[in-house]
Amino acid sequence: MSLIAKKIIGEKEFEGELKEIINPYTKEAFTKYVTCTPEDAKEALKAAKKAFEKTKKSHLYQRISLIEDVAKKLEKRKDEFAEFITLEMAKPISQARIEVTRCIENLKICAAEGYHILGETIPTDATKSGAKSVSFYKRVPAGIVVAITPFNFPLNLVAHKIAPALIAGNSVVLKPTPEAPYTAYAFAKLFIDSEYAIPGMLNVVYGDADVGSTLVKSPIPRVISFTGSVPVGKIIIQNAGIKKVTLELGGNAATFVENSADLDLAAARCAVGAFANSGQVCISLQRIYVDSKIYDEFAKKLGVEASKLKVGSPFEEDTFMGPLINEDAAIRAENWINSAVSEGARIIAGGKRNGNILAPTILADVTDEMKIVCEEVFAPIVSLVKVNGYEEALEKINNSPYGLQYSIFTNRIDLTKRAIDDFEAGGVIVNDIPTLRFDIQPYGGMKLSGLGREGAKYVIEEMTEIKTIIIK
Repeated sequence: MSLIAKKIIGEKEFEGELKEIINPYTKEAFTKYVTCTPEDAKEALKAAKKAFEKTKKSHLYQRISLIEDVAKKLEKRKDEFAEFITLEMAKPISQARIEVTRCIENLKICAAEGYHILGETIPTDATKSGAKSVSFYKRVPAGIVVAITPFNFPLNLVAHKIAPALIAGNSVVLKPTPEAPYTAYAFAKLFIDSEYAIPGMLNVVYGDADVGSTLVKSPIPRVISFTGSVPVGKIIIQNAGIKKVTLELGGNAATFVENSADLDLAAARCAVGAFANSGQVCISLQRIYVDSKIYDEFAKKLGVEASKLKVGSPFEEDTFMGPLINEDAAIRAENWINSAVSEGARIIAGGKRNGNILAPTILADVTDEMKIVCEEVFAPIVSLVKVNGYEEALEKINNSPYGLQYSIFTNRIDLTKRAIDDFEAGGVIVNDIPTLRFDIQPYGGMKLSGLGREGAKYVIEEMTEIKTIIIK
């Protein structure tokens, strides 16, 4: 099988020199994509600019119908799209299906939000100078949107950007991850081939820094929406100029297991939060702070839960965890484990690497100075840290340059209320893992975890402008 992601500029698809995508598990090339240049990026921006003259004047009912139509088409092809995800990035097929289902829900949420792109009347007669005026504001499309997406959710994170952009009346240039471009291409085609599509509204180019830099630096886009690493996010901020920039830059998710918590629940959920998608999730659970009174008991329970997880072929239905995206990522994670062990950490589960696959790894006796808890790991590694109560846990959790999502396991209402206020993060979860996210919610972080929020309602706000009207 060979599936080719073509570049899409304006109304046309183009072929060219191909680059293979190697499946991280099989080491076979199931998909390929057409390599692009900075010139391709410039042409895509020109096409989007031309299309914007039509998209900004299109009727909202047409744009709502577009998103609804794509949701219906994806529903009919959900097994096929799940296979695309597994073929490209080796996400276990059961989890790939979950991603497709979430994407369908996400599209439906976005379509519904189209009915709530509202303005507001302004009581100018509240002032003497405005007594003879009528004023209101409306939301209008921001312009051309550049969407840059990562590999870990190659379908749903694309939906989080392009569906709100299009329903708001913008045109888009999408640059999907080089690790999983065909999934994004096939998804983009659902929009482009819809009877409700506007020619040129969605353009797709591929590439790394040279293509991305061209898109970001250009004066044509009004909005840059990026999900990825902090270093790249900083470069985008430095190069974007006067644009609206939304950044989702990952995190170092943590939880506190307090001594009144249901330890069986906490252990089972923490195993999922730490090892789902091989830890390649921005809100993957990386740090677990455990009250000293229950530390040993919880550590044993977590080890048992980790041992239940099947690791191996992503094409098998009962596989929970497959490989990392490439061997470099696996080697990097292995080196971090070895570094922590040399500094005094103790492996209580996993720690072994076989090619791209790193066994679900639990480290105990981890201290604050170790790199393994200070920086984002993006691998199936979780660290246990012993603390003496809530105050110490709070200090350690917040002592991070990141602030995406944190959680607490407790049956004490007073600590629940405190954690909601005290945790310095964009999201706080009670009695579940910080890896929990619903696509309808506002999602984003504080500090180095980014700027702006995802979730259809909130992205539409980011991708529209307020236009004020005064009638005198």
